Amino acid sequence: MRRIGYSAWGFLSDGVLDTPDGARAYRRAVIDALQDAGNEIVLLQTDRDRWEAGVDLDDRYRFAAGLPELDAVVFEWRWPLPGRNTTDCGTSGHTCDLHRQQELIEHYTTGLATPTVIWDMDRRLPADDPLRTRANVRVGEYAFRLTPGAITLACPVPDTLLDQADPYRLAAAQRPIPLVYVGNQYGRDDAFDRFFAPAAAQVTHRVAGKWTDTGPWPHVNFTGRCRFDEVAAIHRGALATVLVLPERYRTVGHQTSRLFESVTQGCLPLTPADTVAADRFTPPELHVRDGGEVVEKLHWLQSIAGTPAHRDLIRACLRLLEPYRLSTQIAVLLDTLHTLGAPVRRSR
Repeated sequence: MRRIGYSAWGFLSDGVLDTPDGARAYRRAVIDALQDAGNEIVLLQTDRDRWEAGVDLDDRYRFAAGLPELDAVVFEWRWPLPGRNTTDCGTSGHTCDLHRQQELIEHYTTGLATPTVIWDMDRRLPADDPLRTRANVRVGEYAFRLTPGAITLACPVPDTLLDQADPYRLAAAQRPIPLVYVGNQYGRDDAFDRFFAPAAAQVTHRVAGKWTDTGPWPHVNFTGRCRFDEVAAIHRGALATVLVLPERYRTVGHQTSRLFESVTQGCLPLTPADTVAADRFTPPELHVRDGGEVVEKLHWLQSIAGTPAHRDLIRACLRLLEPYRLSTQIAVLLDTLHTLGAPVRRSR
């Protein structure tokens, strides 16, 4: 058995229920899969489930506050957030994720040349960061248009979600809300203004998440942060969503968990047609060029709801998720660590 350190600032359980922590949709499944492949996983950040949410995880999940002996390290990459993780330790509102990450980088990645994968899930690692040039480091990105030297390590879809998604059942479900969006504002204003907001003026809708500047869209039904365990239910009750992406995602073909969270609940993801690699995420029938086309697609989807055509469209979306199965991405991750020289157990 080999020991892999995993640095993630987030939760494994439902945790603090209204935090944005999108990686929670798959983080626990990632750690389980790594351990099921025969590797011991040591969690290197604070046990937020215990200290913030009052949830005691079982013995399968081991945390270490120090600098244990490791064969490899995986980082869910953190970045400076002024006023939060850039402040002095112990000050009000401080979180120590960035300080801890730097300590780990200095000890393992640069100090011991430990094989390291930086999973840049938010595209925050600068393209010219010296870490990218180290022989013991690979950067994994969700994107298809990669930063030079990076590899595609896509947003993983838990296998159980795909295996349990039944197009017949999903097409037959009652979907009283035509349009929803579940997610936070961060950098999405332009895409939201172009695609979602015009449609929201014409159809029943809901936006759930942290949106702090809603002034430009007084007609939009912003319902605020939702509980993490409500996300699936919101999608189950909706006919469609729009994959609203920041420009730094759209221009490289970077999709987030919002894609599989909606598809596996039968909520069809209308996709801006100018998204790089759009046809690798959703069928062309769901591509839209502006808010007017969003409305047209919604009317069409309402006309086929519950029919074989609706079922076939859900099936096509599920089929396009297959390459992003968590088991496939775990194999990429472990093969990458093996290539870097870590004697890790690879997935069976």
